[in-house]
Amino acid sequence: MTVRLQSADFDVAAEVTAITQGRTDIGAVVNFIGICRAGPQDDRITAMTLDHYPEMAQAELERIEAEARERWPLDAVTIVHRFGRLVPGDNIVLVVTASKHRQAAFDSASFLMDYLKTRAPFWKKEERASGSDWVAARDEDDVAASRWDEGNSP
Repeated sequence: MTVRLQSADFDVAAEVTAITQGRTDIGAVVNFIGICRAGPQDDRITAMTLDHYPEMAQAELERIEAEARERWPLDAVTIVHRFGRLVPGDNIVLVVTASKHRQAAFDSASFLMDYLKTRAPFWKKEERASGSDWVAARDEDDVAASRWDEGNSP
C-alpha cells in the first residue's frame, strides 16, 4: 500500500505497473485521476494552489487508505496527492485500487475519492483573472461522502 504527497507530477502507467507487476492474484484494477480544470469560460481558473500541513495530511491519507482496506478485500492501493501550484491540465490526485474482483476495486476507489475530497486536510486557492480566493467546502461533497457512513454503504 502506497500513500504519497508530492509536488511533482505522477506517471499513471508506472503506478499501475508497480501494483500489478508479477501479480497473478489481481483480477481488477481501477484508477481515478483528478485533473485541474479551467472552469467556466467567463471566469476561468488560471492556477490552483494546494496547501497542506505535511504530517497531518500524510496521517489522514493513511487513515483513509486503512479504512478502505478494512471495508473491502483489496490486494493493493496507491494514493498520490500533489500539492503546490497547479495549472489547468495538471494532475492533482491519483487513486489506484486492486482486488480479485471488480466491485471491490470500483467501490473502494469511489470511497477513497469521496473521503479524500471531504476529509483530506488540503486548502485550495483558485487564481482567476478576477482575483484569487480560498475555496470553501461544498455541501454536495459531504452528501457524496455520507453514502459511506455506517449503515449507508452501497
